[in-house]
Amino acid sequence: MARQTGRSDLPAAPNPASPQDIRNVVLVGPGGAGKTALFEALVAARVPGQRPSADGHVRTSTLNTASFESNGVALNLLDTPGYPDFVGELRAGLRAADAAIFVVSGADDIDRPVSLLWRECSAVGMPRAVVVTHLDQPRADFAATVDTCRRTFGDAQATHWPVMDGGQQTGVVGLITGSDDDLGTDEYQDARHALIESVIEESEDVTLLDRYLEGEQIETSAILTDLRTAIVRGTFFPILPVSPPTGAGVEELLALIERAFPDPTVHPLPAVTTPAGAAISGVTCDPDAPLVAEVVRTTTDPYVGRLSLTRVFSGTLRVDDTVHVSGHLGDFVGHDVAGHPSHDDDERVGPLASPFLDSHRPRGTAIAGDIVLVSKLTRAETSDTLSSTDRPAVVAPWLLPEPQLPVAIRAASKSDEDKLAGALQRLVAEDVTMRMEHASETDQVVLWTMGQAHVDDLIAQLSERYGVTVDAEPYRTALRETFIRKVSAQGRHVKQSGGHGQYAVCSIEVEPLPRGSGFEFVDKVVGGSVPRQFIPSVEKGARAQLQKGLLTGHPVVDVRVTLVDGKAHSVDSSDVAFQTAAALALKEAANESTVALLEPIDKVDITIADEYLGAVMADLRGRRGQVVGTEPADEQGWTVVHAEVPAAELSRYPIDLRSVSHGTGSFVRESVRHDLIPPDKARDLLKV
Repeated sequence: MARQTGRSDLPAAPNPASPQDIRNVVLVGPGGAGKTALFEALVAARVPGQRPSADGHVRTSTLNTASFESNGVALNLLDTPGYPDFVGELRAGLRAADAAIFVVSGADDIDRPVSLLWRECSAVGMPRAVVVTHLDQPRADFAATVDTCRRTFGDAQATHWPVMDGGQQTGVVGLITGSDDDLGTDEYQDARHALIESVIEESEDVTLLDRYLEGEQIETSAILTDLRTAIVRGTFFPILPVSPPTGAGVEELLALIERAFPDPTVHPLPAVTTPAGAAISGVTCDPDAPLVAEVVRTTTDPYVGRLSLTRVFSGTLRVDDTVHVSGHLGDFVGHDVAGHPSHDDDERVGPLASPFLDSHRPRGTAIAGDIVLVSKLTRAETSDTLSSTDRPAVVAPWLLPEPQLPVAIRAASKSDEDKLAGALQRLVAEDVTMRMEHASETDQVVLWTMGQAHVDDLIAQLSERYGVTVDAEPYRTALRETFIRKVSAQGRHVKQSGGHGQYAVCSIEVEPLPRGSGFEFVDKVVGGSVPRQFIPSVEKGARAQLQKGLLTGHPVVDVRVTLVDGKAHSVDSSDVAFQTAAALALKEAANESTVALLEPIDKVDITIADEYLGAVMADLRGRRGQVVGTEPADEQGWTVVHAEVPAAELSRYPIDLRSVSHGTGSFVRESVRHDLIPPDKARDLLKV
């Protein structure tokens, strides 16, 4: 669909009078299923002058939003990316919506990530429908896809059947409302009976199914009423065949959205607390109630500045109102989130706009249940809550998986380096699925991401939006050095160049300590060979040199340094001289036979479908991983694998696990310790 900023030919922004006039619907599903084509077809059917794009399938990486009138309903339609790397955009769409349309291809199987997302929506009671596309492809089979949906999703039934002509879908037939001529075949009749039985089972009239099975004619209006009730409850899921290229099924889908999908007063609201964590009760989707809204997505417009896509859960958001902005994401994930510190501020609301792709239509208010763009909220970030200043609130966020794929970047030139920090700060504020780290030990800027496509998108954004060119480089883990046997050495620092000279001699013993012990310093000097005032200088010099490293430049850990003897001069000895002598002694003690390298070890918890358990175990062995144990996951047919794996072996693990598990596996990691690198791998790293 053509996207033009600042278009003047669009109709005015929807202005719903009550939450009952609003429908918030998100399109989800795998990449390539046709979500964006369906999104464009739905918009084009209601907005004059809009035409679907003719450039075919393009993978989207951002959330697209269009608000428009649809037969008296204010429809906020959201199109999410299908690629798993852009889960942040998907979660933004899910949080903003009250119902989801799962778009699946009639020519492909339903993969496990889609079924997992279905269960996730089920857990929060989100009503759902299924749209089947690509019925014009040679392998497409609508009846088989309906059977697959029933096995995968549960109580899902076709409410319409496709009309095919020459391999193209040209229309649909309503299985409840169609005429006998339309439903003449056995296939149609079987689907009709299955649909009616499923709908009647959802009815509150317990005698209705028996009456139907005994042959009684049930009024169509009664069946349609029960169908809509079951859809709103999220206990029945309609399946519709739709062809975006021909428009077949588009009107029927819009009618379903308008008449059967829930308004915002029906969908349960997320949990709301005070900034201190105390529960707030009585939050309702009422325009006259105190304000509670959530920033679900943050972007930057080159002309307008920061734009906050906001879902209003309660109250009314007005231009120029002062609101309380609360950000406490770290409280929900259990740790501080880089780029999203906890904060509580008051801020004035900037101009409001109704989103329509890249165009924004101004409006003055947004009532409970609506979705609106708020500009120039400088203190509000993604997942932050906007609330009344006299009743500050925090909405429990829809939690996201931790980014686990690291990529190190460096500026391509000095001018790029000058702009890089500011550009990265903006990206971090916009994208809660990215974490930025300044790794001082390896002197790298590291972006933690969701996958390779996410990496590519971030680098493209740096270039296209901010004019910053960066190069990716291999991610380096932070190693450590340690001593592996006890050794004695002497450091002698003697210089004389006129006036006061420098004189210090230190004799030390260095020995290894158990992993995690850190550094110990022991003074065993007798007879005053090293004056007492210089003992701390020896320790200070030893600590400084161990932090710098001895052979490879990595910090030395888990050692005990014992000062056993030394020499001093009454005039030329000093604090600096003994610090230097201590450092020289350690350098003298270090060589390839006394010092070894340690690498970081991560504890990894992998959740995997049982059918891929063997493949995951074999892959872990190839990464020098040690499986600590396994246990059944919360869901039947899934297992959690607990392992310890060198961090260097996990740098590409998000990509590899996705391949091994066919997109179903997930993992979390936690650094637990450093351990010896095998000699064959350490040999090339040690520099004598």
